[in-house]
Amino acid sequence: MQFPTLFLVGATHRTAPFGFREKIALGAEAEAGFAQELAGMRSLREFAVLNTCNRVEIYGVAAEECVPDQVAAAFCARQHVDPAEFGRFGFSAQGRDAVRHLLEVASGLDSQILGETEIFGQVKRAYATAQARGSAGAVLNRLFQKAFQSAKHIRSTTAVTAGQVSVANVAVDLAQDIFGSLQDVRVLLVGAGEMGEKSGRAFASRAAKNLTVASRKLERAGELAAVLGGGVLPFEDRESCLADWDIVVCSTAAPGTVISAAAVRAAMKARAARPILLIDLAMPRDVDPAVAAVGNVFLYNLDDLAGIAEKNRLARMAEAERGRQALPPRVDSLWRHLQFSLMAAGAASPGQAPASEPAKARGLPAAVFA
Repeated sequence: MQFPTLFLVGATHRTAPFGFREKIALGAEAEAGFAQELAGMRSLREFAVLNTCNRVEIYGVAAEECVPDQVAAAFCARQHVDPAEFGRFGFSAQGRDAVRHLLEVASGLDSQILGETEIFGQVKRAYATAQARGSAGAVLNRLFQKAFQSAKHIRSTTAVTAGQVSVANVAVDLAQDIFGSLQDVRVLLVGAGEMGEKSGRAFASRAAKNLTVASRKLERAGELAAVLGGGVLPFEDRESCLADWDIVVCSTAAPGTVISAAAVRAAMKARAARPILLIDLAMPRDVDPAVAAVGNVFLYNLDDLAGIAEKNRLARMAEAERGRQALPPRVDSLWRHLQFSLMAAGAASPGQAPASEPAKARGLPAAVFA
């Protein structure tokens, strides 16, 4: 009897360049559609999708060996990505290796900014979504719950999260390096989601008083502005009023850019010699990369901020290593228990249904992740 297999396929900042990560970034609707497609794969027993700015990872329980390749093929077809390119920049793991990877991710040990804490909440949301759609069963339930316990243990017993290790805090540190005091600096937040809120709170905590929020959802912009004690700018005015702001932080979920190079050039003519800082926290990018060529403009994206955080990373590496050394016993124990769950799942389904070939999956090289 062939027992089900725990597997992982995906791509992250460690394996893929920025441009490729833009291609594979899943919007809310795309993620929901992909999940619906995965739910239709008869040999995919369980699955959860972890979708963040720096990673797309699909955790699953497969009844047949071909399922991970089928999942990869379905993802490539949905995102219009060449399967060979995904094979080059993606990665896969099975069994114990998949367990260890999730424990490191949830603990912040695999983050682009080592020790950052946002990933813990993102993993929890991915698991909650899987539970809500009914795609998490006995194996993934235990895997994710133990990952949360392990992450809390690492964070409480090491100093890996010490210092300003969130993207929002790194962005505000950068702003202070450029402008000095933020008290009189005018800040525009384009996007009122989680990252926009965290950025706004980080700026407010450093005495920034002139905060304004622009969002497609005007009601949400008003709510965040009220929390921050700031104002609201209609989203459609974001480019025409660009000259009014010293710092613009973009974090929308738009499929394309929302700040053009032409708008920035026009704004700089009106600002004379005053610089403007554009911080792009979106994936895919909110700001046209050509903006970087405009004089007196500072443009930073997620990878740039990770580079700036590298100086703090060195101080945390020893703590991260302590955390990694604490993981093997937890990984081994969890993997032993998961093997029993996988065997139980296999015993409960003696008849294996043939794997269904995903739509448009043809053309994927055999064993693309071999």
